[in-house]
Amino acid sequence: MTGLVTDLASTEDFCRTRLRTSARVSAAFATASCRLFLNERGDVPAQLTLLDTEYGARIPSEATRRASRELGRGLSRLLRSVIPEADLATAFSRCAGPAPHQPLVLGAGVARAGGDPELAARAAALGACAGPASAAVRLLGLDPFAVQAMLARRLAPEIDQIAAAAAAAAAMPPASLPADGAPALDLLADYHRTAEVRLFAS
Repeated sequence: MTGLVTDLASTEDFCRTRLRTSARVSAAFATASCRLFLNERGDVPAQLTLLDTEYGARIPSEATRRASRELGRGLSRLLRSVIPEADLATAFSRCAGPAPHQPLVLGAGVARAGGDPELAARAAALGACAGPASAAVRLLGLDPFAVQAMLARRLAPEIDQIAAAAAAAAAMPPASLPADGAPALDLLADYHRTAEVRLFAS
């Protein structure tokens, strides 16, 4: 809609920018959530509320915050159907907001599925690229094989680096987790919410 992404090269640039900003934040919080559900020490709902509050504070855009909670709600439903014995509803019931943010649900789901914090971080970082890449295929008509090759060959090493760094910092207090941002994308997200033609919510 704004002409910032028009071809494979600009799609890669967009994804790389997300990796270096919002993906670092999402990966860190997914890792922290995964670690919390693996250890389950102390007041888990209270710790989740703190994670949720800190993550929300890192998202200036109201539209992006809302989309994150909607994605979290959808992922929770998916997890209930795939891992019915994983009772995340109870743990998240006292969490701040109408629904937990998506990275927190992702981290919890990875833990319940037997994964580790680094896997949660990798999934969050990959998701930050896979969404825009998929949108580029649908909206710009890019070759899906070329887009997937770009993700695998050019962005995978950076995704792995972000996952490793997030896992190494999993024990940090929530307030000390990454807070990288991309102000232009936040502004565009809020603009998109009021645009006459809306293509995606997130």
